[in-house]
Amino acid sequence: MEPIRVLLVDDHVLFRKGLASLIDPLEDMEVVGEAGDGREALERARELMPDLILMDIHMPGWDGLKATQLIKEEMPYVKIVMLTISDDDEDIFEAIKSGAQGYLLKNLEPEDLFEMLRGVYRGEASISGLTAARILDEFARLAQRKRSVSSSGESLTPREREVLQLVAQGATNKEIASQLFIAENTVKNHLRNILAKLHLGNRVQAAAYALREGLIDDLSSEG
Repeated sequence: MEPIRVLLVDDHVLFRKGLASLIDPLEDMEVVGEAGDGREALERARELMPDLILMDIHMPGWDGLKATQLIKEEMPYVKIVMLTISDDDEDIFEAIKSGAQGYLLKNLEPEDLFEMLRGVYRGEASISGLTAARILDEFARLAQRKRSVSSSGESLTPREREVLQLVAQGATNKEIASQLFIAENTVKNHLRNILAKLHLGNRVQAAAYALREGLIDDLSSEG
Protein backbone atom coordinates (compact mmCIF):
# COMPACT_ATOMS: atom_id res chain seq x y z
CA MET A 1 0.00 0.00 0.00
CA GLU A 2 1.31 3.43 -0.97
CA PRO A 3 1.88 5.85 1.94
CA ILE A 4 -0.50 8.77 2.46
CA ARG A 5 1.10 11.80 0.81
CA VAL A 6 0.87 14.79 3.19
CA LEU A 7 1.31 18.52 2.57
CA LEU A 8 2.02 20.63 5.67
CA VAL A 9 0.75 24.24 5.70
CA ASP A 10 1.75 26.47 8.62
CA ASP A 11 3.50 29.82 8.86
CA HIS A 12 5.73 28.60 11.70
CA VAL A 13 8.74 26.85 10.17
CA LEU A 14 9.78 25.14 13.40
CA PHE A 15 6.33 23.64 13.83
CA ARG A 16 6.32 22.33 10.25
CA LYS A 17 9.78 20.82 10.63
CA GLY A 18 8.90 19.27 13.97
CA LEU A 19 5.73 17.70 12.61
CA ALA A 20 7.56 16.46 9.53
CA SER A 21 10.17 14.78 11.73
CA LEU A 22 7.37 12.93 13.55
CA ILE A 23 5.66 11.81 10.33
CA ASP A 24 8.75 10.75 8.39
CA PRO A 25 9.41 7.52 10.37
CA LEU A 26 5.85 6.30 9.75
CA GLU A 27 5.50 3.63 7.11
CA ASP A 28 2.02 4.69 6.00
CA MET A 29 2.58 8.46 5.68
CA GLU A 30 5.13 10.73 4.05
CA VAL A 31 5.53 14.51 3.92
CA VAL A 32 5.78 15.49 0.25
CA GLY A 33 5.92 19.25 0.76
CA GLU A 34 5.44 22.29 2.94
CA ALA A 35 3.90 25.76 2.57
CA GLY A 36 4.00 28.86 4.73
CA ASP A 37 0.70 30.51 3.77
CA GLY A 38 -2.54 29.88 1.91
CA ARG A 39 -1.40 31.10 -1.48
CA GLU A 40 1.68 28.89 -1.39
CA ALA A 41 -0.52 26.02 -0.21
CA LEU A 42 -2.61 26.25 -3.38
CA GLU A 43 0.50 26.37 -5.55
CA ARG A 44 2.08 23.40 -3.80
CA ALA A 45 -1.16 21.41 -3.91
CA ARG A 46 -1.35 21.91 -7.68
CA GLU A 47 2.26 20.84 -8.05
CA LEU A 48 2.31 17.87 -5.68
CA MET A 49 -1.30 16.56 -5.76
CA PRO A 50 -1.14 15.36 -2.12
CA ASP A 51 -3.65 12.96 -0.58
CA LEU A 52 -4.05 15.00 2.59
CA ILE A 53 -3.29 18.57 3.67
CA LEU A 54 -2.72 19.67 7.27
CA MET A 55 -3.74 23.33 7.25
CA ASP A 56 -3.32 26.04 9.86
CA ILE A 57 -6.07 28.67 9.98
CA HIS A 58 -4.44 31.98 10.90
CA MET A 59 -1.57 32.79 8.55
CA PRO A 60 -0.38 36.02 6.89
CA GLY A 61 -1.80 36.71 3.44
CA TRP A 62 -4.32 34.05 2.52
CA ASP A 63 -5.55 32.32 5.64
CA GLY A 64 -6.28 28.61 5.86
CA LEU A 65 -10.02 29.06 5.34
CA LYS A 66 -9.59 30.80 1.99
CA ALA A 67 -6.93 28.30 0.92
CA THR A 68 -9.16 25.37 1.88
CA GLN A 69 -12.09 26.71 -0.11
CA LEU A 70 -10.00 27.33 -3.23
CA ILE A 71 -8.16 24.02 -3.04
CA LYS A 72 -11.39 22.04 -2.56
CA GLU A 73 -12.99 23.83 -5.51
CA GLU A 74 -10.07 22.90 -7.74
CA MET A 75 -9.19 19.50 -6.22
CA PRO A 76 -12.28 18.01 -4.56
CA TYR A 77 -10.51 14.69 -3.98
CA VAL A 78 -7.96 16.05 -1.50
CA LYS A 79 -8.61 15.65 2.23
CA ILE A 80 -7.97 18.80 4.28
CA VAL A 81 -7.66 18.81 8.06
CA MET A 82 -7.34 22.07 9.98
CA LEU A 83 -4.59 21.80 12.63
CA THR A 84 -4.67 24.94 14.73
CA ILE A 85 -4.52 26.47 18.19
CA SER A 86 -7.87 28.21 17.61
CA ASP A 87 -10.92 26.73 19.30
CA ASP A 88 -13.07 29.70 18.29
CA ASP A 89 -16.58 28.60 17.30
CA GLU A 90 -16.62 30.81 14.20
CA ASP A 91 -13.34 29.30 12.95
CA ILE A 92 -14.69 25.79 13.46
CA PHE A 93 -17.93 26.43 11.56
CA GLU A 94 -16.22 28.36 8.75
CA ALA A 95 -13.66 25.56 8.32
CA ILE A 96 -16.41 22.99 7.87
CA LYS A 97 -18.30 25.23 5.45
CA SER A 98 -15.07 25.69 3.48
CA GLY A 99 -14.87 21.93 2.96
CA ALA A 100 -12.46 20.73 5.64
CA GLN A 101 -12.84 17.07 6.61
CA GLY A 102 -11.42 17.62 10.08
CA TYR A 103 -10.66 20.19 12.75
CA LEU A 104 -7.96 19.36 15.30
CA LEU A 105 -6.12 21.36 17.94
CA LYS A 106 -2.35 21.39 18.18
CA ASN A 107 -2.32 20.07 21.74
CA LEU A 108 -3.04 16.54 20.48
CA GLU A 109 -0.67 13.69 21.24
CA PRO A 110 1.16 12.66 18.02
CA GLU A 111 -0.29 9.13 17.96
CA ASP A 112 -3.82 10.50 18.37
CA LEU A 113 -3.20 12.91 15.51
CA PHE A 114 -1.92 10.17 13.21
CA GLU A 115 -4.85 7.87 13.98
CA MET A 116 -7.30 10.67 13.19
CA LEU A 117 -5.49 11.42 9.93
CA ARG A 118 -5.71 7.77 8.94
CA GLY A 119 -9.44 7.98 9.63
CA VAL A 120 -9.79 11.04 7.40
CA TYR A 121 -7.96 9.24 4.61
CA ARG A 122 -10.45 6.37 4.95
CA GLY A 123 -13.29 8.86 4.59
CA GLU A 124 -14.15 9.51 8.22
CA ALA A 125 -14.48 12.94 9.77
CA SER A 126 -11.75 13.97 12.17
CA ILE A 127 -12.76 16.25 15.00
CA SER A 128 -11.92 16.15 18.68
CA GLY A 129 -14.66 15.15 21.09
CA LEU A 130 -14.95 18.66 22.51
CA THR A 131 -15.10 20.22 19.03
CA ALA A 132 -17.72 17.71 17.91
CA ALA A 133 -19.86 18.49 20.93
CA ARG A 134 -19.72 22.21 20.23
CA ILE A 135 -20.63 21.73 16.57
CA LEU A 136 -23.51 19.44 17.37
CA ASP A 137 -24.76 21.62 20.22
CA GLU A 138 -24.84 24.64 17.92
CA PHE A 139 -26.79 22.89 15.20
CA ALA A 140 -29.07 21.25 17.75
CA ARG A 141 -30.03 24.73 18.94
CA LEU A 142 -30.73 25.75 15.36
CA ALA A 143 -32.79 22.61 14.91
CA GLN A 144 -34.96 23.63 17.88
CA ARG A 145 -35.93 26.76 15.98
CA LYS A 146 -36.33 25.13 12.58
CA ARG A 147 -37.95 21.72 12.33
CA SER A 148 -39.08 21.84 8.72
CA VAL A 149 -38.01 18.74 6.84
CA SER A 150 -36.68 19.33 3.34
CA SER A 151 -37.66 17.22 0.35
CA SER A 152 -34.08 15.94 0.26
CA GLY A 153 -34.39 14.74 3.84
CA GLU A 154 -37.71 13.07 3.13
CA SER A 155 -36.00 10.89 0.53
CA LEU A 156 -33.77 9.26 3.16
CA THR A 157 -34.72 5.72 4.09
CA PRO A 158 -35.23 4.72 7.73
CA ARG A 159 -31.89 2.89 7.65
CA GLU A 160 -30.12 5.96 6.23
CA ARG A 161 -31.57 8.04 9.06
CA GLU A 162 -30.21 5.52 11.55
CA VAL A 163 -26.77 5.76 9.95
CA LEU A 164 -26.96 9.55 9.94
CA GLN A 165 -27.92 9.60 13.63
CA LEU A 166 -24.81 7.57 14.49
CA VAL A 167 -22.60 9.73 12.25
CA ALA A 168 -23.84 12.80 14.12
CA GLN A 169 -22.85 11.11 17.39
CA GLY A 170 -19.29 10.73 16.08
CA ALA A 171 -19.39 6.98 15.41
CA THR A 172 -16.90 5.51 12.94
CA ASN A 173 -17.98 3.27 10.05
CA LYS A 174 -16.88 0.22 12.03
CA GLU A 175 -18.87 1.29 15.09
CA ILE A 176 -21.97 1.99 12.98
CA ALA A 177 -21.69 -1.43 11.35
CA SER A 178 -21.45 -3.08 14.76
CA GLN A 179 -24.43 -1.22 16.23
CA LEU A 180 -26.68 -1.82 13.22
CA PHE A 181 -25.47 -5.39 12.59
CA ILE A 182 -24.52 -4.68 8.99
CA ALA A 183 -21.28 -4.89 7.00
CA GLU A 184 -18.87 -1.94 7.03
CA ASN A 185 -19.09 -1.74 3.23
CA THR A 186 -22.86 -1.42 3.58
CA VAL A 187 -22.32 1.53 5.91
CA LYS A 188 -20.08 3.17 3.31
CA ASN A 189 -22.75 2.72 0.63
CA HIS A 190 -25.42 4.20 2.90
CA LEU A 191 -23.15 7.21 3.51
CA ARG A 192 -22.60 7.68 -0.22
CA ASN A 193 -26.36 7.68 -0.74
CA ILE A 194 -26.91 10.11 2.12
CA LEU A 195 -24.32 12.57 0.80
CA ALA A 196 -25.70 12.32 -2.72
CA LYS A 197 -29.31 12.85 -1.61
CA LEU A 198 -28.41 15.83 0.59
CA HIS A 199 -25.96 17.25 -1.97
CA LEU A 200 -23.19 17.47 0.62
CA GLY A 201 -19.45 16.85 0.50
CA ASN A 202 -18.58 14.98 3.69
CA ARG A 203 -20.03 13.38 6.82
CA VAL A 204 -19.47 16.38 9.10
CA GLN A 205 -21.54 18.52 6.74
CA ALA A 206 -24.19 15.79 6.62
CA ALA A 207 -24.46 15.62 10.42
CA ALA A 208 -24.63 19.40 10.71
CA TYR A 209 -27.23 19.65 7.96
CA ALA A 210 -29.31 16.89 9.52
CA LEU A 211 -29.38 18.60 12.90
CA ARG A 212 -30.12 21.97 11.38
CA GLU A 213 -33.03 20.64 9.32
CA GLY A 214 -34.40 18.38 12.03
CA LEU A 215 -33.81 15.21 10.02
CA ILE A 216 -32.63 13.28 13.09
CA ASP A 217 -33.32 13.39 16.80
CA ASP A 218 -32.03 16.37 18.78
CA LEU A 219 -28.78 15.12 20.32
CA SER A 220 -28.95 17.65 23.15
CA SER A 221 -31.70 15.53 24.71
CA GLU A 222 -29.58 12.34 24.75
CA GLY A 223 -27.26 11.03 27.44
